Amino acid sequence: MNTLQAIILAIIEGITEFLPVSSTGHMIIASSFFGIAHDDFTKLFTIVIQLGAILSVVVLYFKRFFQSFDFYFKLLVAFIPAVVFGLLFSKKIDALLESPVTVAVSLLVGGIILLKVDDWFSPSQTVPTTELKENITYIQAFKIGLFQCLAMVPGVSRSGASIVGGMSQGLSRTSAAEFSFFLAVPTMLGATAKKCYDYYKDGFVLSHDQINYLIIGNVVAFVVALLAIKTFIGFLTKNGFKMFGYYRIITGIVLLVIHFFIHPLTII
Repeated sequence: MNTLQAIILAIIEGITEFLPVSSTGHMIIASSFFGIAHDDFTKLFTIVIQLGAILSVVVLYFKRFFQSFDFYFKLLVAFIPAVVFGLLFSKKIDALLESPVTVAVSLLVGGIILLKVDDWFSPSQTVPTTELKENITYIQAFKIGLFQCLAMVPGVSRSGASIVGGMSQGLSRTSAAEFSFFLAVPTMLGATAKKCYDYYKDGFVLSHDQINYLIIGNVVAFVVALLAIKTFIGFLTKNGFKMFGYYRIITGIVLLVIHFFIHPLTII
């Protein structure tokens, strides 16, 4: 990895982390094109720079994080399914992370689903976040957490799965998106901590350049994610999911065409 590649991957993370398009899938494809996807540090990098992205949520919603302790427990309940599934299927998940074709198919299928989401649900009102905190139940939070687990398949999109999960529980598009943002904080912190521990346990030592790449990546991801969240909320409220659905379908088809007819997308 070089500095330019680190910046590009961080920009991709910042833009896609909170959009229903799969940040992990996009970074797998980008790093595959760069020819660095097989590198252990690249795999660590794509996880750790999520810290920069989640910091943007804390900054944007700072006051809301300290309004209700009850809401923290609901986030914990929503987070539990990811912990359980992550521990049970970690090896299978790691294997899927090495398959660009899985990403392409997931993007395509997920895109088709997003085209239908606005027809399945009709949340015309935007529920204020304070009201969301008071009204969402523990059962609803747990069910949203189950939806989030679908994103363990690369290309599915954590934010997309949890937003659809929130809408299935009666939340508006905007409220479901905001709950997805909040849920991203413990989820990404947990994933980053586990990945760092695994690398530490295996004796992985970072070089001076690699530490610099992680710092640059987190800063870039933070700044870009700030802009992405503000833009996404406004766009989603006004336009719904269809544009993201079309984007995913087109991207998935292009990747499959490249893989099967031009040059195989492989992670060696």
